[in-house]
Amino acid sequence: MPRDTLTGSRIRERRAIKGLRQADLARQVGISPSYLNLIEHNRRRIGGKLLVDLAEVLGVEPSMLTEGAEAALIATLREAADEAGLATAETDRAEEFAGRFPGWAEVLSWSHRRIASLERTVETLSDRLTHDPRLAASLHEVLSTAAAIRSTASILAETGELEPEWRDRFHKNLNEDSARLADSSKALVNYLDDSATGEDHRGAPQEEVEAFMAANGHHFPALEAGTADPDAIVAAAPELTGRAARQVARAVLGQYLADAAAMPLEPFAGAVKVQGLDPLALAAAFDVDLPAVFRRIAALPEAALPGEVGLVICDASGSILFRKAITGFALPRFGEACPLWPLFTALSRPLVPIRRRVSQLGRAVAEFDCLAVAWPDGPPGFDRDPLYRSIMLILPLRHGEGTAAAAQPVGGTCRVCPRSGCDARREPSILSEGF
Repeated sequence: MPRDTLTGSRIRERRAIKGLRQADLARQVGISPSYLNLIEHNRRRIGGKLLVDLAEVLGVEPSMLTEGAEAALIATLREAADEAGLATAETDRAEEFAGRFPGWAEVLSWSHRRIASLERTVETLSDRLTHDPRLAASLHEVLSTAAAIRSTASILAETGELEPEWRDRFHKNLNEDSARLADSSKALVNYLDDSATGEDHRGAPQEEVEAFMAANGHHFPALEAGTADPDAIVAAAPELTGRAARQVARAVLGQYLADAAAMPLEPFAGAVKVQGLDPLALAAAFDVDLPAVFRRIAALPEAALPGEVGLVICDASGSILFRKAITGFALPRFGEACPLWPLFTALSRPLVPIRRRVSQLGRAVAEFDCLAVAWPDGPPGFDRDPLYRSIMLILPLRHGEGTAAAAQPVGGTCRVCPRSGCDARREPSILSEGF
């Protein structure tokens, strides 16, 4: 129902809030109760002086009666209904609901945002508990110190008379371990508090490189123009604090430079504009392989793309080497990704392009078009087995896009995936079903 046709519903609700009878309101604005009844049931449009008079009696601005709730509130209500997946929700009447019950609409909207925030917090904390080496070391220190205190206390409590020398030694150990536990606990709490301020504690070189790439939007105009080289860009990057991270970044930028030379920005962006994101056609047009096209698409500036794109690269062990995040597709930190991703399926079929429509269950079921291919890393040899890498380009699917075939359900990582009945599950999820 259009927004401007709900003026009557808003008038009726405001009248009810004020405690006015229909006849009283009609008398105060100089119209008949029957005419006001038609207005309140959205059977008569109003404006001008009558609208102003009604707003004055009801104690609101006229715009509150004509415009109703903000568009963001309506969008949030519809989003909440879509993510709930309940067919009984009348999403086409969301604005009518917001207009008639603005207070309840705000409550539902706040609850939806709060749930989304809590889900993201749980996923982040679980991810950090699983992969953050500094946090794991801190927890180990706390637990080992607590165990030492427990052991010393047991000896003092369960042993009878002790020699003064031994008793003093145990007391000294207990005091030292208690101080160490206090320091470890304080450091752990401070570390967790620091994380809430937005400081990024990266524990792996790949994570530093990911932060570096994200800070530059995965696009480097200086490399495109030939005015800088990878060494200079890496040396000036504040995100790269470790020697290993700088080495990985140089390799990534070296590959970027080679891809840019094979597929110059303007011709490639023009081809994308004409042909769309068709990797096979782009590979044929520039005489390059599919992995190069995937990387080049992910490195284009946002203005040259029709929408977001994500990218993941792994080696033959399944370890994630590189990732470019995309909204709605949960990418775990480096390691322990969902084995159902086409990225890993491609490893069993080298050089064969794979395209899958996948759905990932997060706050809502989001669908993506995933294109993957595995290729040998380095030249072949008679005396050695080939080493393969796999790459996956992730494109979001809007509602109604894609084929009629059902999407393949995938997850992020088993630890925070709520899907039940998955044959590929390695460990139970910490999220209860339906979280």
